[in-house]
Amino acid sequence: MLPCVEVETAPQPRASVIWLHGLGADGHDFEPLVPDLPLGIALRFVFPHAPVRPVTLNGGLPMRAWFDVVRIGTGAPQDAAGIAATTAEVGALIAREVERGVDERRIVLAGFSQGGAIALHAGLRHPRRLAGIIALSTFLPQRESFAAEASAAMRDAPILLVHGDHDPIVPFALGELTRDALRGAGYAPEWVTYPMPHTVCAPEVERIRGFLKKVLA
Repeated sequence: MLPCVEVETAPQPRASVIWLHGLGADGHDFEPLVPDLPLGIALRFVFPHAPVRPVTLNGGLPMRAWFDVVRIGTGAPQDAAGIAATTAEVGALIAREVERGVDERRIVLAGFSQGGAIALHAGLRHPRRLAGIIALSTFLPQRESFAAEASAAMRDAPILLVHGDHDPIVPFALGELTRDALRGAGYAPEWVTYPMPHTVCAPEVERIRGFLKKVLA
């Protein structure tokens, strides 16, 4: 089981958000946002730490990463083994929430950047219906094959996609490709853009709060 930072907004939570950080960060990265996301319900935020591994994009420097990255862009080589291993780890985190009394339909997968890529990859393939997926400033891994591997149970799950139109790390065009791939496969993602770089802005946090309220409260 991945080590995690956990924050409960009230005792005995019956809904959970599993939130994956970006490349080189850790589970504490989005912990400060919890007070800005009040829903009026008992909610558990689970912020896992990615394993430390060498990342090719950064000269082989070891850092927390959900999978190896050679480069970012269309046609880039993808670490299929790393993505699959992390997807299994996310499945284990979901199973633990179920063991703790949370219905899968009240679990949201969220992630920023590389964490958002895993949230999409794992969420779309999850065999049972989750409450929804939040994917921030990210891209869809294995875009060419995801439709054939997607779970029928997740076909109608709400998806929030947010991207900055000045993003120098994960280009805005990759966000658009992700949106188009999902729409082309029959999904209806909520697509929101902001005039920002590779970050999270205040209006975006409010949008996330509204999404969580819609799917959980």
